[in-house]
Amino acid sequence: MSGPGRPTIGVNGDGIRVAIVAASWHEVVMDGLIAGAARACHESNAEAALIRVAGSFELPVVAQACAESPHYDAVVCLGVIIRGGTPHFEFVSNATTDGLTRVALETRTPIGFGVLTCDDDAQALDRAGLPGSHEDKGAEAASAAIMTAITLRDLRDEARQ
Repeated sequence: MSGPGRPTIGVNGDGIRVAIVAASWHEVVMDGLIAGAARACHESNAEAALIRVAGSFELPVVAQACAESPHYDAVVCLGVIIRGGTPHFEFVSNATTDGLTRVALETRTPIGFGVLTCDDDAQALDRAGLPGSHEDKGAEAASAAIMTAITLRDLRDEARQ
């Protein structure tokens, strides 16, 4: 849901409970991502709880615990991984992405992917939903997770009829 052509998502998330799992690195960018995700939850009437982890690498295991919990219908994962001069960026980006994908498929729980993988701080700030940013990836990730949770709930309800 990035850039030009992204949909405007307005959904009624009444009854949807969302865990916002957020990394701690890059505090300014993370504050923007968290604010965007929380705002999207509030605007859709979904209930949100914030859970902090050390870094993006830790997102999948905590997302899995939330997804397996009866307390949450969706999980929004937020993090920032900035490219450096070593292969560390690729390892962390791949492990985080693959881990979150696996959690979504294994638990059948929507995982909103709000992990920024950027070449530099300026790119991250431009996507953080802060004043002057061009994108709000936290809000987009939360909206996508809520919309998917509603779709899955509707499909389950149809199967029961």
